Amino acid sequence: MPNKQSAKKALRQTKKRTDLNLKVKDTYKKAVKTINKAVEAGEKELKEQLRLAQKALDKAAKRGVIKKNTAGRKLSRLAKKVKNVK
Repeated sequence: MPNKQSAKKALRQTKKRTDLNLKVKDTYKKAVKTINKAVEAGEKELKEQLRLAQKALDKAAKRGVIKKNTAGRKLSRLAKKVKNVK
């Protein structure tokens, strides 16, 4: 455990940031999994789910949880899957 007051505060901040980052990461991963399952099931109306996934990926990139290009790549692949659903 930290002894100095500043180290204690830094530890509190780190824990708080870690929890927020995990929440953001879980959100975008769940959104991606939802779309992938829906595509495999052959569902037609995926536009709303794709919008939610885009929102989650953009938020993760904005917070620095994932890189901007990673978010773009994931979104591009999801959009391609959704477009090719028959």
